[in-house]
Amino acid sequence: MNVSLAKDLSVYQLVMGVQVPPKPLSLSPATLLSLVRAQIDLLIEQRIAATLWVKLPPDKIWQSELARYQSSVGASSLIYTCQIEESERTGAGGAGKENTLLSPHHVSVHLPPDSQLRRENFLMVLSPQFCSLILAHRPLKKRKNQISGKVNTNKNQPLLIITTVEGRIIQQVLDGIQQAIAPESSPILPASFICPTVPQAALMNQLLAKQLLRQDEINRQIITVRTTKLQQQNRELHNKEQLKDEYLNNVCQELRTPLTHMKTALSLLNSPNLKPPQRQRYLQMLNTQCDQQNSLITGLLELVQLEQNLEGTTLESVRLADIVPGVVSTYQTVAQEKGIMLAYTVPTELPAVWCVSGGLRQIVINMLHNSIKFTPNGGQVWVRARIQGDYVQLEFRDTGIGIAESEIPKIFDRFYRVRTAATEDYGGAGLGLTIVQQLLLRCGGSISVKSKLSEGSTFTVQLASIGDTPKAIATENEL
Repeated sequence: MNVSLAKDLSVYQLVMGVQVPPKPLSLSPATLLSLVRAQIDLLIEQRIAATLWVKLPPDKIWQSELARYQSSVGASSLIYTCQIEESERTGAGGAGKENTLLSPHHVSVHLPPDSQLRRENFLMVLSPQFCSLILAHRPLKKRKNQISGKVNTNKNQPLLIITTVEGRIIQQVLDGIQQAIAPESSPILPASFICPTVPQAALMNQLLAKQLLRQDEINRQIITVRTTKLQQQNRELHNKEQLKDEYLNNVCQELRTPLTHMKTALSLLNSPNLKPPQRQRYLQMLNTQCDQQNSLITGLLELVQLEQNLEGTTLESVRLADIVPGVVSTYQTVAQEKGIMLAYTVPTELPAVWCVSGGLRQIVINMLHNSIKFTPNGGQVWVRARIQGDYVQLEFRDTGIGIAESEIPKIFDRFYRVRTAATEDYGGAGLGLTIVQQLLLRCGGSISVKSKLSEGSTFTVQLASIGDTPKAIATENEL
């Protein structure tokens, strides 16, 4: 048996249309759920066979309450379930899913797609012993979108909830529904049914007690969730404090080492028997350590500023062909001094990629600087870009000293510098790859490395592309 409404109606307007209407309370959906559960508890405990008119959210937690009632009372009850007609747009599965938990003793009440009941949920109990109504109305709060100009509704605002057992109000709602029923529909209640004016005092006392119990249960659940969340936040804060302590300890160690070398060199320079070549060597040591100290401090400031501002930084669309050639050209002089062949392949047809503002240039600078620094005289460095699925890959390949397999997992750690048996001091603060990784994490990219000692390294940067994949042929440009 199906029932259709011949005209639109609003239960909220019917209630507010009575003389001296009840005052709605601004409450949360959790409170609405506790009221519904308390009502079902009372009906089950008193074994009240009632006719229910309901429109509740389709979520399982709500529908299970109706299933719980019908499984206890059985065929002596009847449930009218109001649902919006959306089968043409969302498929017939929408309505079916809503009633999967209900017994066959229910009636579907079809509402027009633009029904005012879209913004209302209610549970109305109709029986000779006990009648009640729980109604929730979500007011339409208009908010104009600054960009599109469309009006949006705020779904997070509290509900206006009315709960009543007054016969005059429930009868008004029932009369309004009966007037809206299509003529061809079957009668929804016996003609002799009269809503009781006031429920029995014992039933009301039991209902109030159950409402208190259910609300206390909801409150305990809320407290449990909040406590769990606070515990998680405390753990995260503790972990951050530990990381901060470790970070400060590493900074102090990194600052102490160059200072120790400089103090040693200064004490040796005061020796009266120092020969000019030795003096020159110690002066060079001081100069080198000062440069390393400056590099460390600059890197630290850059990393701190990056971590502070990264979350609020917007992503921008940028093309590799607009960035990579310019950066490569600035390193050409350095490469020529070491006799390194430096080349790049970046097709102009490559799609743009998402990256932090100014981040792509910073990534290329750090990666290219490392490739040249760790490549011996006469070596080669290539920078190549290509499409790989939904990403653009930027590859930095060199014939440098390489990285031991055991060290590869550590190279992105702060202050970590590749250990080498060579006597040459490559310097640096050990922060370049850390900065690159942070930038890539912010824009959804990634970086990987393949390397062998004495054979070189290949770092592959992946950036999310924008637009269609181009079918372009790359041409190599050697500077």
